[in-house]
Amino acid sequence: MRSECYPITVLPGVSRLFREYLAHWENPIFSESFGGHPLDTAWHQKAPTLTPEHRARLVSLLEAQNPDPSPAARKHLDMLRDGAGVVVSGQQVGIFGGPLFTLFKAATAIRRAQEATEAGHPHVPIFWPATEDHDLDEVNQVELLSKSAPEHLKLTTLEHRAIAVGKVTLPEEITALVDQVTDLLAWAPITESLKRHYVPGKTLSDAFTGLLREIFAAEGLLTLDAAERGYHELGAPVLLAALEQAAQLEASVRARSQALVDAGYHAQVLLPDDGSLLFLFDEQTGQRHPLRHKDGAWKAGHATYTTEDLKSLLAVSPERFSPNALLRPVFQDQILPTSAYIGGPAEIAYFAQSGVLYDAILGRRTVIMPRMSATLIEPAIEKVMAQHELSLGDGFTRAEDLALRLGARAMPIEGKKKLQAAGNALDRELDALLGWMKSVDAELARSGEVSASKMRYQMNRLRRMSARFEQQKNDSLRKHADAITLNLYPEGHVQERAIAGIWYLARTGDDFPSELVRHAGQECTGHKAIYL
Repeated sequence: MRSECYPITVLPGVSRLFREYLAHWENPIFSESFGGHPLDTAWHQKAPTLTPEHRARLVSLLEAQNPDPSPAARKHLDMLRDGAGVVVSGQQVGIFGGPLFTLFKAATAIRRAQEATEAGHPHVPIFWPATEDHDLDEVNQVELLSKSAPEHLKLTTLEHRAIAVGKVTLPEEITALVDQVTDLLAWAPITESLKRHYVPGKTLSDAFTGLLREIFAAEGLLTLDAAERGYHELGAPVLLAALEQAAQLEASVRARSQALVDAGYHAQVLLPDDGSLLFLFDEQTGQRHPLRHKDGAWKAGHATYTTEDLKSLLAVSPERFSPNALLRPVFQDQILPTSAYIGGPAEIAYFAQSGVLYDAILGRRTVIMPRMSATLIEPAIEKVMAQHELSLGDGFTRAEDLALRLGARAMPIEGKKKLQAAGNALDRELDALLGWMKSVDAELARSGEVSASKMRYQMNRLRRMSARFEQQKNDSLRKHADAITLNLYPEGHVQERAIAGIWYLARTGDDFPSELVRHAGQECTGHKAIYL
């Protein structure tokens, strides 16, 4: 596998906040929002200390959730017990491992931990799945590729209730879905892994974390399901602060969010006037309700509470409380000795708002680093792109537009020259005419601009007609355009967010996970083209 590095702007739809977070750290809005520069080379020297009792409890919980660890994972558990720091990443518990970027997150966390350890500061990688989320539609579906279109697969018999998705058990339907995936992947070792982990009766959390640990067994990735009571006991000080300091913390978040908006960025999470930083699970139904907070009173579902009521409940049942997206990283870093968090664009936007919570509750901030962003290019697609002299960015478009571009390139030189000459002559004469109209009368010039735009449109239409003729004359051009966009930009979506990672695990060798880790180094902070 080899790679090329492109600026992150090659990707369509990247938010301004994320672009400038990578490129313009000198902007005070970023230094005020984050715990350090994403390219800080000393980040691994900043791991917080934990009491021996806290660390021992943490390792005990991890040992229970990482049964039969690989030799590398066993080594990491021992390192953590002996004082190592942690690099964390996380994602929703999508079926069959979720989209490709889930593998990129895990690989980046592993690589950063390796870099820190090699520099003399032992670190271990931990993947924190979002098991307390309740949006089932984010995790119950997956996309693979067929020869002509993305293949959308979905579990249809899961019950939609506002409960923690990690606790949802897989229905009998999962067996048939695994068989369908196996057919699409034409069998591969990864399909045997899917059959081991995705079985009826298992929870989404256990299936997801088991698969991820197996994929990165050689690298010793550890997983942590924070829904367990023991983790909530370790993180209880953060949950308590969200109750006792509710008004101040919520006001700080709203002020920070407004500052981002005033600076021309976006606030990823909007906190309603009566919103708090916490959810509460119903003891009987398991449903997760947002805790509403206003004028010192609290409400979850139909139940009302005082602050003292909730503090008493937290003392006996901390697992019933769940942090929201802004408080979750602070909760995480109360539990773990985190030096760095590996996040995607949306999570980095969360941290832009969460900095004020870190300051108020923990008195420190965690360094946030971008996950590897990449498009994987298979040999057949690389060959077609090379044939047409296309770069990565050329593939991020509609197949129809790419086919026209290929048609324009295939046009005979004589035709290209005539179109260029006609277009240049039209522009030259129109510019002269519009200049004269402007000197005569402003209203005449405005009318002339409208007519000139129509003429230029018709000139462009002639170019498209000629390109379409060449494309239709050569059927392979459209086929090539379809193949390129299907693989690089399926249905107008970036590959890493659309297609499941298992698709590529099935089409590569056993060393693919370790190769991803190797390519997840810090030398490229933009977007990579990785040639398989």
